[in-house]
Parts: sequence; C-alpha cells; structure tokens
Amino acid sequence: MSLPPAIVLGVDSAIGLTVVRELGRHGVPVIAVGKSPRAIGRYSRHAGRFVVRPRDRTLGEWLPDLIRETQAAVLLAISEGDLLALADLPEEMAGCRILTPRAAPLAVVLDKTRTLAAAATVGIDTPPTWQPVAGEDFAARADALPYPAILKWSDPPAIWARLSAAGLAFEKTEFASTPQELLARLARYDALVDWPLVQGWCGGHGFGQMLMMQGGTARLRFQHHRLREFPASGGVSTLCETVPLSLHSEQMAKSEALLATIGWEGPAMVEYRHDPATGRYWLMEINGRFWGSLPLASQAGAEFAWEQYRAAVPQADGPPQPAYRARRARYAIPDTKRLARILRAPQAEVAAGQPAPSRWREALAWGADWLDPRTGYYVWDWSDPRPLAGDLIGIIRRGR
Repeated sequence: MSLPPAIVLGVDSAIGLTVVRELGRHGVPVIAVGKSPRAIGRYSRHAGRFVVRPRDRTLGEWLPDLIRETQAAVLLAISEGDLLALADLPEEMAGCRILTPRAAPLAVVLDKTRTLAAAATVGIDTPPTWQPVAGEDFAARADALPYPAILKWSDPPAIWARLSAAGLAFEKTEFASTPQELLARLARYDALVDWPLVQGWCGGHGFGQMLMMQGGTARLRFQHHRLREFPASGGVSTLCETVPLSLHSEQMAKSEALLATIGWEGPAMVEYRHDPATGRYWLMEINGRFWGSLPLASQAGAEFAWEQYRAAVPQADGPPQPAYRARRARYAIPDTKRLARILRAPQAEVAAGQPAPSRWREALAWGADWLDPRTGYYVWDWSDPRPLAGDLIGIIRRGR
C-alpha cells in the first residue's frame, strides 16, 4: 500500500532526524525541511527530499506552495517557534493536515503559570511557586521560599524579544541558594518590570510521561527517567532509560487527565521530578511537542511520529503498537562534554541540592555505557550512518 507524503518541518536536530527515520521506516515519503543546508535530517536515507526553508518569507507565504508541489497529506513540526506560527494558520492547507497544536491549548502549555493551575485541578502536585509582580515585598516573599530556588520564565517565547531589546540574555533556568542571592538575580530584570517565575527545589530525578492524545484519550503511552543531563542545572538529557508502564500507572492517569483538561491533541511530555524515597511527583512543565529524548522512545518501539501520522491518515491506521522494550539512549557528544567538564571542575556540574560528582565514578560510568548492549544513540544508527558524519562535519565547521 502506497502512503501519502509527510512534511517534517525542522530537521536540524536529533529530534527532527528521529521523526524522519520513524516515518521513513514505515514507508512514508518524507519531505525534510531544515533551516540550514547542513541540517542533520537531510543526510538520512529516509529523507526522500530535502528543502532549505526561505529566510525572507513567513511560513504562511511559502508553505502552501510546497504542499501543493509535494502533495503532502500531513505536516509535523518540531520547534516551539514553528508551533506558534502554525497555530495561527488553518488546520488544513491545500489538502494537507497541519498536525500541530491549536493556539488555545498551546498557550496553556507554554505558560507555566496556567499549566500549574490546570495541574491542580486534576490532583497533580506542583512546587512551591511565586510569580513576582510590581509592588510586592520581594524580600518577604524570598524569605518564605524553600532553598535552593529555581528561576525560569513562565512563558519563554513571550519574553525573548523583550530580553533581547534590553540587552539581557535568556536564561532557561537560574538557581539561588539564599534569599539574598535570589533578590540579586531578580534585580537584573527590574528595568523590564517583569520577572521570572520562582520555584522551590524539589528532590528526586527527572521523570517524563509521554502521551499521544486524540479526542481526550491517549493512543500511545511511554515513560522514562533521566540518568544524566548537561548541564546539570537543567539541560538536555544525555543518558536516559525506559520505565515500564506497569509502574507509575496512577500518575500516568493523572498526566492523561491533565492533557485532556487542557484539550491537548497530539504528542506531549508531562515532565516531573520524582522522589522515590517519598513517592512524590512534582510537575515541572509540559513539553507540548516532540521532546529531546524522542530517540529513546523510538528505539524502544514507542513510535510517536508514526502514531501521529497514522491517527491522521486513514489508510495507515491499524492495531495498537506493541509494548515497548527496555532500552537506554545516549546523546553522545553532550554526554562527553559533561564528562570533560566534570573532570576539569566537578563543582561546575553540581545540580542544585546535590553533592559534587565523583570524577572517577563518572569516568567509569561513561566508559562502561559504550559497552552496554541496551544503549542506543540519539544520532548514530547502523542502518542510517550518514547523519552522524553530517553532524560531525557541522560541529567542525562551527568550531572554526
């Protein structure tokens, strides 16, 4: 059976590469769209065609022509910027279904304050949270928080332009160990009269529950926990592993209820800090898109891009996907950078509330993971080797 083509918008990362590979393995003709001629996804054998997106035209100006030319049936997108742009466009263009979230649910997911409020309605625990506003007694509020405290913007896309105009760098997360340190960090933003969200530290490890939603119900479920991340203060997952669905089932039901309450359609990751010692789950955020560790899910057999495609294309639908396998996935280059930083200065890779890592233990673990047969890689694939070569060439060129 011949399947209709799909456009994958944003193949410049390992996430986009995974989507291309997943669809291509199932026989879907893939039109891969990247920002750069050296986008990693273009090198995949599963990319039937590669297109560099125009820099001087909006999505609404050039996308309809590409759809008509390729006769694509669906479009999948990766980045938040593209999701925001597509949310304002029709759900169908020239016969192609735009499989990205609509504006109303996307606005809830991108705004952490609204996400936390929705979580409370379904019984999900949230960290102690303070959103500073003008006129408050910052010192009194800072004294009342548990420490260390984490600062992060409630709605990052909404603040990017204002920070840039003020000459301030966007910080995904910042940490403060004391009320005085917190007040000093907040003072950086006084000229904006707008401040990051402040949350008290929650113990445990990063734990994610991923769901593919359709009509208020999950068609596919998956979960994993992070073993390593870079930087330790809250960066990308560099080593993660699957968690069987037989565990955390009550929390999975709450995650599904949360996405249903928001009216979410499509894939999303509900991200927690989970403390096995207390059994608590603290909601961090919802990633309303394909997430960074998507390669783990795909290699384990939980194929979210394929599930989204077949939910939209009648001739591709079929029985539910089989149970996924136990698996690990490693983002090798960032994982190596993490180890290098630890070897130079262990204190540089200390997560808030955690002791400094041991140099020799981290080095041994890094070496042993190369020999673990359960471990796959975000980019490397024996059956599709060219993307790794393209990625390495790109790294060398950027380093010049």
